[in-house]
Amino acid sequence: MHQLWEAAIAELRAKAPGSFERWFSSIQFDGFTDGVLQLRAQNAFVRDFVNEHFLALVRERLRERTGMTIEIAWSIDPVLPSPVAPRPSQPPPPPPPAEAEPAAAATAPPPAAPALVGVVPTPRIEGLNPKYIFANFVVGTSNELAHAAALAAAGAGSVRRYNPLFICGGTGLGKTHLLHAIGHHIGSARPGLRIVVVSAEAFTNEFISAIANKEMDQFRTRYRTQCDLLLMDDVHNLAGREQTQEEFFHTFNALHQADKQIVLTSDRYPHELERCTERLVTRFQWGLVADVQVPQLETRVAIVRKKAQLEQLDLDDEVAVLLAQAIRSNVRELEGALIRLAAQASILGRRIDLEFARSVLASALPPRATPASVEDVVKAVCNHFNLRSSDVLGKDRHRSVAQARHVAIYLCRQRLKCSYPELGRHFGHRDHTSVMHAVKKVEALRVADPEMRSHLDAIERKLGS
Repeated sequence: MHQLWEAAIAELRAKAPGSFERWFSSIQFDGFTDGVLQLRAQNAFVRDFVNEHFLALVRERLRERTGMTIEIAWSIDPVLPSPVAPRPSQPPPPPPPAEAEPAAAATAPPPAAPALVGVVPTPRIEGLNPKYIFANFVVGTSNELAHAAALAAAGAGSVRRYNPLFICGGTGLGKTHLLHAIGHHIGSARPGLRIVVVSAEAFTNEFISAIANKEMDQFRTRYRTQCDLLLMDDVHNLAGREQTQEEFFHTFNALHQADKQIVLTSDRYPHELERCTERLVTRFQWGLVADVQVPQLETRVAIVRKKAQLEQLDLDDEVAVLLAQAIRSNVRELEGALIRLAAQASILGRRIDLEFARSVLASALPPRATPASVEDVVKAVCNHFNLRSSDVLGKDRHRSVAQARHVAIYLCRQRLKCSYPELGRHFGHRDHTSVMHAVKKVEALRVADPEMRSHLDAIERKLGS
């Protein structure tokens, strides 16, 4: 990475040697990890001057070589030398030998690496998607807890490390991205660490193969002895596989007792995992359960812009908003729509403007179902909670029925814009103040209670959210 830095600043050194040596003599390269360039300056004045006059070109050169969006992390170190301009009558002094390449290499950057978008150059870890790094992950209110927990698991955050870290949420919301980002970050910071990346399905297949080939000793050595970090995707796929669950239970215990980090992803909360043994579910809950929710509009717009930037697409803001409004519940589908849009524009030789985006999306996306009545919402809620419509619409005050009724009232208010008196009439001729209380209660729980968010997200997906 230091060579990449030297190559990036070589052009500056060649174009303006006097200015370069004056200011960069008091800049120290500290590292370049996960798209973050770490620099030290002698003081704030030098930092601000270099930021304003030099770093745009440096960041562009680094982006060309790594495919990553470059962020700068500065620190101030008064011990570094102050910037001093060389005398005009003399050529600029060469940089100290320990900090630079030979003169011939300094004036000509080495051949550029292939422009792979979002790629982590080293090290390569089998099973990790090179695009799934922290620098490419857009953080919003829907995923900030999971992101902070992932950083902590990778040793890069201020939050305490939890073991295991259990990341759950719907399909295409970024769970696998965070899982792989942990692997990339730890692999870059600690190259000697033994990282095992596996899906629950692959773990099961390996286990079956090991039994058939009488290779259980090798299988257990790989997962229990020769593993410092276990990253398992889609752990819900262990459901119903009793022998595999038994083996994973002992693998989990061996790693946890050795204080080896375990990170798991699932499309359900631990307590919602059907046909999983209670003792395994209990262990999933030992550390931190962090959910990833459906992103809000602002986050979806930011995701579209980030993806466009990584793919070097010139995208108008109104197109980004259109995409974010059209696709609400799946980040993977959102990114796929952008790539499809770019491909169509390239084939047809069209610019991606609002008119073109509307025509492509209209033909590419299936019509989205929307609830037309209170009955539609009540039916979806009853299917989710396994209740009868007569229970939710009636006077039953049992806790489970009351919760489902409150959810139905809340969704009718949010999606159908029904008035409070109208909702009162639909739901057992209740007073409008009772209806207001139900809406406010669910609103508060949506913010504070991950389980309620999970229920609402699942029902909204069925309703075509």
